[in-house]
Amino acid sequence: MLDVTGSTHLWGSEAEMLEDMHVRSARAGLTLRLGLAGTRGAAWALAHYGQGPTSVGKTQTALAHLPVAALRLDQAMSTSLQRLGLRTIGDLCATARAPLARRFGPKLMLRLDQALGDSLETVNPEIDPPHYGVRLTFPEPIGLIADVMAATMRLLEPLCDKLKAHEAGARALTLTLRRADQGSQQVKLRLAAAMRDPQRILPLFERGLSEVDAGFGIDQMRLEGTVVEPLPVEQIGAISTRTPGQPDRLNDLITRIGTRIGLENVQRFLPADSHIPERSFIIAPAAYSTAESGWSSTRPRPLRLFPPEPVAGTGPRPPERFRWRRMALATARVTGPERIAPEWWLDDDGWRSGVRDYWHVETRQGRRLWLFHTPQNPGWFVQGEFA
Repeated sequence: MLDVTGSTHLWGSEAEMLEDMHVRSARAGLTLRLGLAGTRGAAWALAHYGQGPTSVGKTQTALAHLPVAALRLDQAMSTSLQRLGLRTIGDLCATARAPLARRFGPKLMLRLDQALGDSLETVNPEIDPPHYGVRLTFPEPIGLIADVMAATMRLLEPLCDKLKAHEAGARALTLTLRRADQGSQQVKLRLAAAMRDPQRILPLFERGLSEVDAGFGIDQMRLEGTVVEPLPVEQIGAISTRTPGQPDRLNDLITRIGTRIGLENVQRFLPADSHIPERSFIIAPAAYSTAESGWSSTRPRPLRLFPPEPVAGTGPRPPERFRWRRMALATARVTGPERIAPEWWLDDDGWRSGVRDYWHVETRQGRRLWLFHTPQNPGWFVQGEFA
């Protein structure tokens, strides 16, 4: 919804302005329906049920042939009006107002008056989103790391107060330092979780600030939250199942490591919804994922999982002696089998041999291995090792 009063002459006329909008939208692959009128209600009606602009003073004529739904009425009211034979806005204008107001209430008459311009309806712009940026100018240039850290703390405090007021937290911060020679340097900090605690954020800036070349001194600093996420206040209960501060310390550690190697390179394993061993987990960046409670399985799974490695063996039970990774092993105790069928809806070359019978094999040499047998295409393989 645009208020173009006093600006249509820049295109020559109202029709030429609408034509320009159509041409530009067509180039972008979009289809627009535009309506232009002296009131907000009439413009909405033309955009949804008509086309083109209306002339000054001819709003009622332009709307007369449009259906009553063009007045932004709900479906029930539009249906009731049509059952009475009032199908168009022109029919409403030709009907006595008092009976309509008694039957349908004041909303019908208000919408009609707003469309015709008899009742004022303004176009209110949306409120600008909050800007999370603070600035600090010094009377004399500074250059010592202790002074820069102290100034950063002075910037963090008001910024975090504003974040708290809007129940938000910063995920990325940019600190711009302007030097006395008009040069500038930036220190960017990406956080593993949304934060608004100055005491926790300040130490994370230390490594980046230690690499800044102050030159002849820094006379201005600006701190801006470039990525901000909602961080609502949490209710603290009497019973808590987590260790106080543990998630915060973990996020701080991820942030510290991420500033050196990149947050995307700090990864964690997450459970995946699959009964296939090699598909039962995914790897995701720790800063952009939430730790799950754990894997749920009725049978134990090995700590180490690797691609299947063939071993010599025959028959449906694990071999008594076999060689694996140049080691001669002897079977001491076995547990199993656990049959796992392939996911038939996925085309996986590794499971073309059909079902697998998994065994937990403890060897006399101390190795605890996860072996499987493929009965449909006989063969033995080692796929994992227990701790």
